[in-house]
Order: sequence, then C-alpha cells, then structure tokens
Amino acid sequence: MRIAKVVGNVVSTVKESGFTGYKLMIIENMEGKREIAFDAAEAGVGDTVLVVADGGASNLALNDNDVVADVTICGVIDYYNIDYV
Repeated sequence: MRIAKVVGNVVSTVKESGFTGYKLMIIENMEGKREIAFDAAEAGVGDTVLVVADGGASNLALNDNDVVADVTICGVIDYYNIDYV
C-alpha cells in the first residue's frame, strides 16, 4: 500500500466492457509520478488516498474477480503523520 493524492479524473466514452461502472481517477504518488487508478473508495479530486498496487488486492477492493486492475484506491485518508526519530 502507498499514499497518493487524487489530482484528476478520467472520462471515457469508449472503454473495455469490464470497466463499465468503475470510476477512474488520476493519482500522484509522493515522488510525483502520476497513474490512473480504479476508485473503490468514492474519492474526489484533492483527496489524500491509500492505494494498492497489486492485481489481487485490487480485485478484493473492487469486489470483482474478473476486472483487470493494477492500481486501486482503497481508502480516503483524513490525517497521517510521519515521525522521524
């Protein structure tokens, strides 16, 4: 799992039939890399989110064993703290 920020959404008029009904979001990780992620947590632009980057975990988060997904938003983070000792 990793932390990312939602920076945009994806609108597609034509897509793979297995993706119908799923919201796609553009996320940016802490290193600045952007990716497209399925949204299983009803996240919105500007939200800090918890992301899984594993196909099996994505299937669990989406509750769908047939969808092919690498990156999925599985939670919206309200607050986090990094404490370096």
